[in-house]
Amino acid sequence: MNTAQMMVSDGVTIAKRNVIKIKRVPDLIVFTMLSPIMFVLLFAYVFGSAIQVPGMSYREFLIAGIFTQTVIFGATWTGLGMVEDLQKGIIDRFRSLPMAPSAVLVGRTSTDVLINVLSLVVMSLTGLLVGWRIHSSFGEALAGYALLLLFAYALSWVMAVVGMWIRTPEVFNNASFMVIFPLSFVANTFVDISSLPPVLQTIAEWNPVSALTQAVRELFGNTNPAMPVSDAWPLQNPILASLLWTAAMLIVFVPFAIRRYQKAVSR
Repeated sequence: MNTAQMMVSDGVTIAKRNVIKIKRVPDLIVFTMLSPIMFVLLFAYVFGSAIQVPGMSYREFLIAGIFTQTVIFGATWTGLGMVEDLQKGIIDRFRSLPMAPSAVLVGRTSTDVLINVLSLVVMSLTGLLVGWRIHSSFGEALAGYALLLLFAYALSWVMAVVGMWIRTPEVFNNASFMVIFPLSFVANTFVDISSLPPVLQTIAEWNPVSALTQAVRELFGNTNPAMPVSDAWPLQNPILASLLWTAAMLIVFVPFAIRRYQKAVSR
């Protein structure tokens, strides 16, 4: 068996182990599913009547932002899982086995994709209940979901690096929240960025979260010509910008995460 085959085979084994772990802690998956439902209902019914979006329903404007925020937060499970496994010594046990060094990371990031798939299903059903609809073709909608999962998968490698750098779950939760929360709010996720102050508007225009949200809106058909779009390149070409951000994260952080993992387990 060559190195690539070994990495895939071992990665699948680790992913199965993570899925079994989730099954044994059902409250984890329950609260993971409840969180996006809460956000959809909260923003749709509490803020929906107060926030006006030119030319379209706020609920249709909102859902793409909720999708983006949820899969981004879902990517943090990789880092948290790495922190916990390192702290409990499980990674040291994996090290003693004849397995590919990258298998633990591949398995962990793949598990997060499964969690995000479940979250997207739950959010889609909740969105349909509050009035959200897809106005594009089946293929475009499928591409929208795929783009969300691909971006979140790339981000999970970033979180893996952070998780191996920070050695306690409590600190990791605080650190990841401090980074991801402003990224998801200083963007076009919940409001039109033209309403933001000039400095925040510029940040939002070049925020990768804004590009992803705009790309998903376009692929779902949740846009309106009456609503102005920023002239910034990422928002004029959101699908390409999202793919470029995704490729950049994978190119930089996959090898970085593998090297960091090798150093972490050699201590």
